[in-house]
Amino acid sequence: MNIHEYQAKGLLRQYGLPVSDGRVVMRAEDAKNAAAELDGPVWVVKAQIHAGGRGKGRFREAEAGEKGGVRITRSVGEAAAEAARMLGRTLVTLQTGPAGRTVNRVYIEDGSDIERELYLALLIDRRSGRISFVASTEGGMSIEDVARETPDRILTFDVDPATGIQPFHGRRIAFALGLSGRQVRQCVDLATRLYRLFVERDAELVEINPLVVTRAGDLHLLDAKMGFDNNALYRQPDILALRDETEEDPKELAASKFDLNYIALDGEIGCMVNGAGLAMATMDIIKLEGAEPANFLDVGGGATKEKVTEAFKIITSDPNVKGILVNIFGGIMRCDIIAEGIVAAVKEVGLKVPLVVRLEGTNVELGKKIINDSGLNAIAADDLSDAARKIVRAVRG
Repeated sequence: MNIHEYQAKGLLRQYGLPVSDGRVVMRAEDAKNAAAELDGPVWVVKAQIHAGGRGKGRFREAEAGEKGGVRITRSVGEAAAEAARMLGRTLVTLQTGPAGRTVNRVYIEDGSDIERELYLALLIDRRSGRISFVASTEGGMSIEDVARETPDRILTFDVDPATGIQPFHGRRIAFALGLSGRQVRQCVDLATRLYRLFVERDAELVEINPLVVTRAGDLHLLDAKMGFDNNALYRQPDILALRDETEEDPKELAASKFDLNYIALDGEIGCMVNGAGLAMATMDIIKLEGAEPANFLDVGGGATKEKVTEAFKIITSDPNVKGILVNIFGGIMRCDIIAEGIVAAVKEVGLKVPLVVRLEGTNVELGKKIINDSGLNAIAADDLSDAARKIVRAVRG
């Protein structure tokens, strides 16, 4: 689960980390009062969406010379006007794709006197299973661009969970970033507090970009992006309360309410599979046949008829879907339950695209009989390769 910048900065403040004072605005009429509560003389107005690249982004139907989603202003009135101009509009960045995201919230904060921009992040290293620090002198840039163009300017190291964060970790970051004097002590303290936040809040990503050195010589967290482990939200009610459902894909949101593992993709063939490994194999073989999957969807090993019905409805709600492949290996999940769910869903929402069904395992013959007796225009498949070929052929004509 991701949160907005202003919410992330609220968490940083709770851990005693240096961030600018700011106010969130959701209605244009509140912008002037919000800006007036800040000291100035510079006010930074930031669109709040769950995507990076806001400063370089562009609003749809932007006026000539109009700036992106991060704007520097010099008065309360100007800050209020820029906030009002952003609200309700669609911001398109490299991370949003061409569809963009609607700006429902704007953050107005005090400006900072910046000397240098640095990069610092904590994330889970999937190879080692440990928390990893990533630091770079190239703050303000996409870390992917830095890794591709100047990888020597990135420091990455893991923290041993047996010892946890230690002062030498912070010093290692400080020296890699070219810090000196009191900045080294500040970096040790900053790294320690960020690590504690990461662990205590079940985070998956804490990215500070940029981490700046001010002209006074102090470290300051100018921007923040945070993501959290969905599986741990049951023990993080205050984090869960920060969830902004308007920033989530409606199909993924609907799937989460039925405990379905669903991720929307850009292809044309919808997939309904049980088991993450089989789902990935199904997506791979669709690509091998020259098509693209429209989603990852794992209905799980213990899915009910209701869950299967909802899964089918979610797939068919995607206008990009030109065909559907159901690939079920019935172990814990019985093939007849899947078949009943498919029949119920099709009768409820209708079937306007080709459907290929491959069933194998527990109650497979009963499942096939349910499909065959339903009157559905479904194409039977014998194995995974056969299923992929048939659905691609059906979609491509």
